[in-house]
Amino acid sequence: MARILSIVTLLLLLASAASEAKAEFLTPSDTIFLSPLYIYSYRSRKDYKKYRRIVYNLKKVYPYAQTAKRKLNELEMKYRATPSDRDRKKIVGQLEKELFAEFDAPLRKLTVSQGRMLIKLIDRETGMSSYSLLKEFKGGFSAAVWQGVAVVFGHNLKSRYDRDEDKMLEELVLMCEKGTFDKLYYSMFYQ
Repeated sequence: MARILSIVTLLLLLASAASEAKAEFLTPSDTIFLSPLYIYSYRSRKDYKKYRRIVYNLKKVYPYAQTAKRKLNELEMKYRATPSDRDRKKIVGQLEKELFAEFDAPLRKLTVSQGRMLIKLIDRETGMSSYSLLKEFKGGFSAAVWQGVAVVFGHNLKSRYDRDEDKMLEELVLMCEKGTFDKLYYSMFYQ
């Protein structure tokens, strides 16, 4: 707590010194834009480490969730425009091959917690759980097989994103959408 207080005091002193130095150059109509300053207080070191881990994982996983949303929108447009089931299966199969070729290696390198976060973020971005997406486009049997594989690795494709349960994650995702997340990330990991 004393460290945070000393940092805030230092920032205030720097801001006042800068304003005094520039006061002679400013007119009453001048506008000064300041970037937002985020100050967080943690109950324990464990809470800080948990928050830091969520920030790190989100930086790795969120681009995949956005890509999933974009690919799903493309697939739905093609899927709805195609009248025959045979052509629909070809479209889904072709997209599946493309996705495996592009994302198989990087997604295999994700940790268990990053995988869980990705499943929740896909639900947040698309509005459907990963299981529901598989069931809609690949069928119930295929969805059940992938759910079984996920359970073996400690995941659940049916897990849903809950804004109340995942408040910390939701706050960070909103920061990503505003474009302020990178400042937080680099301030935590590149000091």
